[in-house]
Amino acid sequence: MNTQMEEVRLSLGHVELAGHLFGPADGVPVIALHGWLDNANSFALLAPKLRGLRILALDLAGHGHSGHRPAGAGYALWDYAHDVLRAAEQMGWERFALLGHSLGAIVSVVLAGSLPERITRLALIDGVIPPTSGPQDAAERMGMALQAQLRLDSKRKAVHPTLEQAIQARMKGLVAVSREAAELLAQRGLMPVPGGYTWRSDSRLTLPSPTRLSEAQALSFVQRVACPAMLVVAADGMLARHTALLEQLPFTREVLPGGHHLHMNDESGATLVADCFNRFFGIP
Repeated sequence: MNTQMEEVRLSLGHVELAGHLFGPADGVPVIALHGWLDNANSFALLAPKLRGLRILALDLAGHGHSGHRPAGAGYALWDYAHDVLRAAEQMGWERFALLGHSLGAIVSVVLAGSLPERITRLALIDGVIPPTSGPQDAAERMGMALQAQLRLDSKRKAVHPTLEQAIQARMKGLVAVSREAAELLAQRGLMPVPGGYTWRSDSRLTLPSPTRLSEAQALSFVQRVACPAMLVVAADGMLARHTALLEQLPFTREVLPGGHHLHMNDESGATLVADCFNRFFGIP
């Protein structure tokens, strides 16, 4: 196990990203992408257990210590994919593997399907394609998103009087996490403000998407993936009930006990996921 970690900052021109570097300098290049409203500490338990990999765990734009996008910009999947390519350029990596959880797994599939020649391996945790919808919903969804954008200016972020209350709130969030996971996310995600603490994440991350892909469009990215791919499905997570989708995937699958954040909720979950991915990467 390699527990050494280095804090890094990458200036991509259009945004500055922060992150962690794990593993030996000559290890297999891997870019790790966390889930929605999480940050690079999502991989703090898992990354040190992965052998022979040089892992760049990013704070995605708008999350953690990374910069927020300029006024008027948004957080579309393809914007994240572009950021990853720019980060790879900064690292000098022409070809690299992707390790993604939830939103990060979706971005990984989008990138691996768009530019299959750039991606060497795809390691996914409880995420694969974005939520989809039919064409009949397009206009209504766009209207809902535009209204939400207009209302955002009048909203203020929640301020938690104490660090403990902020951690408790994260534990009970839209997707519940363990205390250990909430504390890890709080280390990079919270900042002090008058009256207590608030989350660093850009408020625009909570806006609904103005457009959604059809299922056929989303699966077209899956179908163009050319590298070996493994999907870890959390038994109590968000994918397990989507059996029809899972049966369409040409990826190796492993169902493991635990919830959506199984790789960071505790050491035992991180160990189970690491065992899968160490076998997948085939590094002794």
